[in-house]
Amino acid sequence: MDRFRFVFTRPLQLVPVLVGISIITFLLVRSIPGDPARVLLGTKSTPEAIARIRAQFGLDEPLWLQYFYFIKNLFKGEMGKSILYRVDVLQLITERLAPTLFLVLGSVVLAVLIAVPLASFAAGRRGKLFDHVIRLVSTAGLGFPAFWLGIMLIIVFSVKLGWFPVSGYGEDALDRLHHMVLPCVTVALALSAVLTRNLRASILAEMSSDHALAARARSLPESVIFFRHVLPNSLVPTINLLAVNIGWLIGGTVVVESVFSLPGLGQLLVRGIFTRDFMVVQGVAMAFAVASVAVNFIADLLTVAADPRVRL
Repeated sequence: MDRFRFVFTRPLQLVPVLVGISIITFLLVRSIPGDPARVLLGTKSTPEAIARIRAQFGLDEPLWLQYFYFIKNLFKGEMGKSILYRVDVLQLITERLAPTLFLVLGSVVLAVLIAVPLASFAAGRRGKLFDHVIRLVSTAGLGFPAFWLGIMLIIVFSVKLGWFPVSGYGEDALDRLHHMVLPCVTVALALSAVLTRNLRASILAEMSSDHALAARARSLPESVIFFRHVLPNSLVPTINLLAVNIGWLIGGTVVVESVFSLPGLGQLLVRGIFTRDFMVVQGVAMAFAVASVAVNFIADLLTVAADPRVRL
């Protein structure tokens, strides 16, 4: 019964988080230097034209009233109209969602496929050369910025070898998959370094746990003990770590989208900041916030499913 109550009450507990994020985002966006109307009209714009643009988009209203309209529109499923693109922000987000979603999901899958085998081999060969190499590589990977790693991959695999495109998103499904390989690998390599170290430590702890020793006492094969007892319990901290790092992952996608010129939400956010397009920045930031909250909720559900001992 507690588990069913958790599923229904946990989203309600996350509502204040979203409200707080909306307030902070609204205030931070309004603190960006510069006038959106002046940026849109140029340096030779007249005061009358600037006043018309500000009135059209409600920028001449008090801050509390602008926030009220922002929340009111959110409840209606609207995010305002972009000053630069002159279309609804929700339409812009919908059009740019696919590249970002592809990048995030592809990066997570690749990071898990990299981290689980490396951590398993390192834990199984604790103290040996292979273990030291993996620990060294994962430690070094923590210090590589995503933009630098992306540029290095472009130089090697795009410019030198010509295996992958330098930038862009492609036209059809296969072309887009080809374009997304390097961006996904860039984020996955940085993320897998964190996951590998955490998962290795969890596997070592589980291998010496009481239930693993009891399984060995029953003469179960080591492979059965590992895949049935050790690995599932070891994944619980990794799932939580992945959820905690979702903010970093979203920030990494913003940088990577700029490096590879992907038409996703990250590039839309960066351009909105530079052009002082308040509505776009607010809308994208709220979309990222909802995604982060949803991922943390899913991680809680996966944690409970992986380890029934966890109390809610």
